[in-house]
Amino acid sequence: MTTSSDPTGHVALRIAAFHVEPEAYRLVRDWADSRGHEIVLLVTTPGPAPRTYLGYRQVVAAAPPRQEVLITTRFRRATPIIAAARPDLILSYTFPYRLPDTLLAVAPLGALNLHPAPLPRYRGPNPHRMIHAGEPTIGATLHRMATEFDAGPTLSVQEAALPADPTVETVRALYDRLIVAALDEGVARAARGERGEAQDDAAATYAAGFTEDDYWLDWRLPGETLRRRAIALNLVETRARAALDGNGRLVGAVTPVPEADAPYIRFGVQPGEIIGRDGDDLIVMAGDGPVRVEHGDPVGGAIPDALRVSFKAPRRPAGLG
Repeated sequence: MTTSSDPTGHVALRIAAFHVEPEAYRLVRDWADSRGHEIVLLVTTPGPAPRTYLGYRQVVAAAPPRQEVLITTRFRRATPIIAAARPDLILSYTFPYRLPDTLLAVAPLGALNLHPAPLPRYRGPNPHRMIHAGEPTIGATLHRMATEFDAGPTLSVQEAALPADPTVETVRALYDRLIVAALDEGVARAARGERGEAQDDAAATYAAGFTEDDYWLDWRLPGETLRRRAIALNLVETRARAALDGNGRLVGAVTPVPEADAPYIRFGVQPGEIIGRDGDDLIVMAGDGPVRVEHGDPVGGAIPDALRVSFKAPRRPAGLG
């Protein structure tokens, strides 16, 4: 193992980093730089056909000029190339493949994966479903890779409550803090040769990808539920959509309006009706009161029948001018 250590006992590691999402790579690169580690090889992939991960191009574009980069879909053939970089540790965050055992054995400290959920809960490809499902917390886990995705022994599990007034920006910032904490603790344990704790498979849950219906917000739901679902859908890019004035549109932030600011709350307004404007935002009736809605471009595809409502002209209660 080719490592060095400073007088404080910090161990500088040679890392082979595996990513298909540019923000994940930037976070790990910044963490490694700040801790004195070296990413000796960046591995990325366009993914298996017919599914492609176009983010790999941005990963490559984000790499420093002297960074060694490997783009591959053939990991058994690539194993000698990765071994030649002499990594102490393989570190994966956002990578779609199970790596072969021969590759996992290349690094003396093993192969670790960063999963943005508190394992064994919310294993799978979509940890943002944790927010969509209404959980009060989010998390991050650094674990050893195993035959099954997200199932290896854990070296660090971090979990924290969502901000009281969450937004995409504050949730992203919280994820970043939890991920850095998991990297700090988990990599240090791996460097000491610790195996980690076995996961309790009986406690495992699965985080499936969002379905087409999941992307549509249902105005009959409470405002706080709509806020969290919009955040979950929009953490990577704006993907939430909703019926607005009879048309499907992209939706950004959804924010409940305090009742003191919305005296029309109990005037027979139905969920989905547009009842006012606040600058460029719309005020829309949700299941338990009005919400402020950032709206964007029209979206293709039919609005699901279950989400269609009878839209009426915006109304104001008598006496509000």
